[in-house]
Amino acid sequence: MAVPLRALLCPARARLLLLRAPARPCSAGAPFQYLVVEKKGAKQNVGLIQLNRPKALNALCDGLMNEMSRALDAFEKDPHVGAIVITGSEKAFAAGADIKEMQNRTFQECYGSNFLAEWNKVSMVKKPVIAAVNGYALGGGCELAMMCDIIYAGEKAQFGQPEILLGTIPGAGGTQRLTRAVGKSLAMEMVLTGDRISAQEAKAAGLVSKIYPVEKLLEEAIQCGEKIAGNSKLVTAMAKEAVNAAFEMTLSEGTKMEKRLFYATFATDDRKEGMAAFVEKRKANFTDH
Repeated sequence: MAVPLRALLCPARARLLLLRAPARPCSAGAPFQYLVVEKKGAKQNVGLIQLNRPKALNALCDGLMNEMSRALDAFEKDPHVGAIVITGSEKAFAAGADIKEMQNRTFQECYGSNFLAEWNKVSMVKKPVIAAVNGYALGGGCELAMMCDIIYAGEKAQFGQPEILLGTIPGAGGTQRLTRAVGKSLAMEMVLTGDRISAQEAKAAGLVSKIYPVEKLLEEAIQCGEKIAGNSKLVTAMAKEAVNAAFEMTLSEGTKMEKRLFYATFATDDRKEGMAAFVEKRKANFTDH
């Protein structure tokens, strides 16, 4: 939470503002400037990361993505959090990367610093990540959504990779993840023309799993997160790993990996509890062991 200057001049007011602020997981006590980070759900077991650069339509600057990495790390380490939701505003999930920030970069700077490599953090988290997309998800915003495991969209959401209109191409997985999600023809059309697709078109193409009214989207995404968080976190991580392997391996390799992970669940207490609960017709009490 950014504390106003007048509050800094009045310690009592500063303390009051800090007490009113929602609890947010921070690294070394550092506040978040570009995100709102908190826990949601009846059991506070869903981590919520909300992009908060309204004047820039949540454009993804270096500072925001560094904060994203810190927030993800905090939720990853939190044993009570079983799923994470990333969202923006009703107007924009994220309208792209911050063009002003990258406008004057050189090839040498991009190559030497491995520019955008840290953005992959979202796709490397073990816990399931749900994107709740309202409004614009363009360029880097579309890529950020595709790094998540599940995409829910508001009725007015728009997806696109318009980098070609800026004289460049997607650089954070847009050409790769989009093609895997919607197929070569539509991905090629979107990347080569910069045209956007609607939430309805995105769902028909397989990019989005569900569409909700704008005002209901975040609530539904959190409810999905609660369902996931109610399962064994250990086995959920295995399931996520197995599904993601389908994009990296042949069918033969993938099914072998799936079998190994399936066998591994038989070494867990949660597999024993889950099957016992089914036989005994009761709800399972998972302990994440």
